[in-house]
Amino acid sequence: MLHHHHRLLLASQSPHRLRLLSEAGYDVEAVPVAIDEPDPAAFADLDAGLAQIALLKAHEARRRGASGLIFAADTVGCVEGKTFGKPRDRADARRMLQSISGTVHEVRSGWCLLRTRDGLERSGVERTTIRMRIWTEKELAEYLDSGQWQGKSGAYGLEWPHDPFVTEICGSPSNVIGVPLEKLAQLLTEIGE
Repeated sequence: MLHHHHRLLLASQSPHRLRLLSEAGYDVEAVPVAIDEPDPAAFADLDAGLAQIALLKAHEARRRGASGLIFAADTVGCVEGKTFGKPRDRADARRMLQSISGTVHEVRSGWCLLRTRDGLERSGVERTTIRMRIWTEKELAEYLDSGQWQGKSGAYGLEWPHDPFVTEICGSPSNVIGVPLEKLAQLLTEIGE
C-alpha cells in the first residue's frame, strides 16, 4: 500500500471517490458540498464546463471552512458527441446503456486541486476511452433490476479491474470512477504540501 503524507479534503459526496482515494493510500476526508450543478453539456466547451464545475465544488468546500488541500471532480460519459450525466430513472438508464453498448466511449473528469493557505489552484480535464462489448437484453434487464445504475454518470460504474462489459481501457481506469489518481499524484508532487 502506498502511503502519502498528503491529507486531502474531497469536495464530494461520492462514496466511490472516497474509497478510491483511501485505497490509494491518501488520508482523505469528505466535505459534502451542495452546489447547483450546471449541466456540463450546456457549456459551449464541455471540458471548460467540467473544469468549472470542479472549481465551483472546491471553492464551495473552502467557503464551508475546509482548509488544506481540497480536491474536487466532476465526471461525465460521452458517446459520439452526446454527453451522459446521471440517469433520471430506469427508462433513462436503459436508454443510456443501449447507447453505450458495443461502442467506444469516452469518460471525462473535470478536476480541481485547491490549496487554501495561499489560494493556489490547478484545474483541468482527464480523458479515458473505454471499449464496451454489446450487452444482451438479459444482461441489460438484470443490471437495471440491480439498481447499480443509480447516481452513476452514463448509468454505468466501472468494476475495476475485472469489468464484465469493458474490453479495453485507454487512459486512467480510476478516472472512470471519478478520480484521475495518476494525475492527482503528479499534481501533488508538483505543488508539494
